[in-house]
Amino acid sequence: MKVRALKVLSLGVVVSLFTACSANEEATGNEDVNKEENENQEVNVDKEESYAGTYVGYSWGGEADGVTLEEAERKIETEITLDDDGVITDVSSLYLHDDGEGSWFARQDTDADVNVDFSVAPTLATPENEDQEYAAGDSMFEIDTANKMSFYALTVNEDGDVAFGIVEPYTRYLFEYKMDSDFDFSTPMKDMTIGSGLAVPTVRTSGSGPEGWDEDDNLLSFSLWGDPITDQGVFEGLDKESSMKEFLENAGVEFDGDAPAPMELTYDFFGLGGWEGNYKAIEESLIGENATELTSLIDWDIDRYNEGINDDNFFGVDDVSGATRTVQDSMDGISGATVRVTRESTAYQRALVEAGIISEEDVIKGRF
Repeated sequence: MKVRALKVLSLGVVVSLFTACSANEEATGNEDVNKEENENQEVNVDKEESYAGTYVGYSWGGEADGVTLEEAERKIETEITLDDDGVITDVSSLYLHDDGEGSWFARQDTDADVNVDFSVAPTLATPENEDQEYAAGDSMFEIDTANKMSFYALTVNEDGDVAFGIVEPYTRYLFEYKMDSDFDFSTPMKDMTIGSGLAVPTVRTSGSGPEGWDEDDNLLSFSLWGDPITDQGVFEGLDKESSMKEFLENAGVEFDGDAPAPMELTYDFFGLGGWEGNYKAIEESLIGENATELTSLIDWDIDRYNEGINDDNFFGVDDVSGATRTVQDSMDGISGATVRVTRESTAYQRALVEAGIISEEDVIKGRF
């Protein structure tokens, strides 16, 4: 930490100079001596801490089990830049994965390699439960990207047939829609159900998912609070009453009457924009905040959060009655993001440790 000393003349120096100038009672030689002494006499009357600088903090997978940062295969790296007063002027946060070959890649990388095969008829995946193991269904899509959260892709071939795939955020499954050119695109989303065969969850994009499907389920059936698909972003304002045509138009498909026009394969991320959008939301929310006051991304005074902290300052690793093990409810307004922000908060706090604002003992280590 840098310390800036303010150097000013002492009150005694000011008095002696004033006396010499007004009364002129000292000899010239003595005046010269006094002047030289006074000019060399500097006193630090105040020390003001400067937090100016760039600081980096980390959280990582497995820390609760004794894994060190150097051993980790997943980590969050947060870099903050502060001015003298501790106001945040720049932020960069990365969710990094070890590729197994000595390099790291960012989870929020939006590059993707996508292919569509119209000859494939999508089939329903077998969900994992106590009676059966998970098995992927047949999919039209081959998708290679860093992370599929909030991902969607679509194309319209020369015959006007549509292939639309979108990752439902709660089940984490890729929902696929294969529609011929003569399909009734005025069909509302609520009628594009799993039971009708019009919506087909084919592939699980994470390590968990629902134990089964309800025939009446559609893409918008799974929301617990708000809906990440339609609350903002490309599909903002749509709902279960909106038609498939409206969903496709929002994603860029043009219609000639009731028929979709051919469109090259495109992909993007809905809502905030996947991991990139979530992390940008965190970064943007921090700019202008004073880090000496905002010492965490989470208000740990909330009982259901506070009670989930154990004696070693780990959050969410123990089962505690009445406590939550995760903090990701966007309705709480946590940094404008909908990710599990306890781990992001840990990395932020450790950057504050580097800045000398808090100590390591103050860091709440969130569940990774």
